[in-house]
Amino acid sequence: MPESIHTGTKRVVVIPAYNESSVLTTVVNSLLQKGFTVVIVDDGSDPPLASLINNLPVYFLKHRANLGQGAALQTGFDFAKSLDPELVISFDADGQHDSSCIESLIEPILNNQADIVLGSRFLSQGNETLPFSKKLVLQMARGINYLFSGLMLSDAHNGLRAFNRKALDTITITENRMAHASEIIFEIRKHGLRFKEIPVEIIYTDYSRQKGQSSWDSIKILFDLILHKLFK
Repeated sequence: MPESIHTGTKRVVVIPAYNESSVLTTVVNSLLQKGFTVVIVDDGSDPPLASLINNLPVYFLKHRANLGQGAALQTGFDFAKSLDPELVISFDADGQHDSSCIESLIEPILNNQADIVLGSRFLSQGNETLPFSKKLVLQMARGINYLFSGLMLSDAHNGLRAFNRKALDTITITENRMAHASEIIFEIRKHGLRFKEIPVEIIYTDYSRQKGQSSWDSIKILFDLILHKLFK
């Protein structure tokens, strides 16, 4: 059960978090100020994150051990369903996402134009700060996603997404770690969900770069994903 409860809007933001610093409080406050219901999933952090959010009006869930971002998202989504949400947004805990992007992100869902909306850093300015090696890995991921799903998206792994209730009920994440981002794309194709990409800003700081996946980690994720698809 959550350690603290906020009952408000039916627009729910799920934040998977692992070993975050005080930036988590800033992220959560930016979302609360816009009227969102916030669900934080502490993915086995050491020390636990509960003390960082103090008495903020959020739902707080915790994994006893670190299971991975995919597992934390699925835990958050499962809990969000109990709130009977209008829509659910996935949002990173490291400060890379801008809460002001959410209004444009959810617009296609509110207008019944999409079941899931995917944020893309490559449909707007600002990706020039990405290292070349990171851009190369993301392009490889786009190709692998296309190979297995037939969907060629502009951004392979962006954690800012919005789901309507149909998408939330349909998509099940079984890839516990970072390969879940590609698995979501496969689920879109498998279930014929309507989707749209929306340009979003990614805020790169020293902290978010440190928390992010290295290029080598990203390559290992791609290999794990290929093996999973080939032998599933």
